[in-house]
Amino acid sequence: MMIGKQANKQRLQAAEAGKTSVSYLRDGERGFTIIESLVAILVVSVLLISIAPVLSLSVATRVQSRRIELATQAARSYIDAVKTKKIVAPEAPASDTALTNFAAPTPSGSFNCAANSYCTTTATSATPTNLYCIDFDGDNSCRHSSVTDMVVQAFRPNNNTSAAGYALGIRVYRADAFKDSTVLVKSTSLPNNKQATFTGGVGQRKAPLVEITTDINDTVPKYSDLCTRIKGPNPTTNLNDVGCSN
Repeated sequence: MMIGKQANKQRLQAAEAGKTSVSYLRDGERGFTIIESLVAILVVSVLLISIAPVLSLSVATRVQSRRIELATQAARSYIDAVKTKKIVAPEAPASDTALTNFAAPTPSGSFNCAANSYCTTTATSATPTNLYCIDFDGDNSCRHSSVTDMVVQAFRPNNNTSAAGYALGIRVYRADAFKDSTVLVKSTSLPNNKQATFTGGVGQRKAPLVEITTDINDTVPKYSDLCTRIKGPNPTTNLNDVGCSN
């Protein structure tokens, strides 16, 4: 008799345990409701929207910094080649005497020239827009559709001789700045039209990436020659002749 009661009690306990486990399984299989899923999607969307501008600015700044790095490399390479006479220096123009008087290049809407050579105008042309192609994408040409090729604008005043040396101005533009006829700009004192090292977009495509001036001496340089170049055509009114004497 006692054995039968104990067996019944055990069967009842087992049945209760089975009901509890089934209840737990059903609770675990319920998952998220539609409202909970929508709330989760909304939270994730808000987070993505909030960090998207930061990611965009970061990527654009890195791309722009890379452009300026390539432009600086192009300018330095051109200057070194002119100094070692591997590249023919630009001829002095007929009238302009100050580096700031040289205009920016005039794009024509189409641009294509051989890699690492003068294009649009030649090195012996008496114009202030001697353009030199620096090929960075390895296709052996500079095209207006390229985003990495650089175009160096080299210019010099006409008040110096090769024996005494001369000042050389350099502006470096993106090749894709020549893909339309929109006027290119140059840097002036106010405002400064050079491209910034950071940007939230594609950058100011028509502005130069880098502007550099240097002195080229075909012979042994002399301090008096440097003073002559610094004084310019109006030595009595030029404010840059500090330290130089007649």
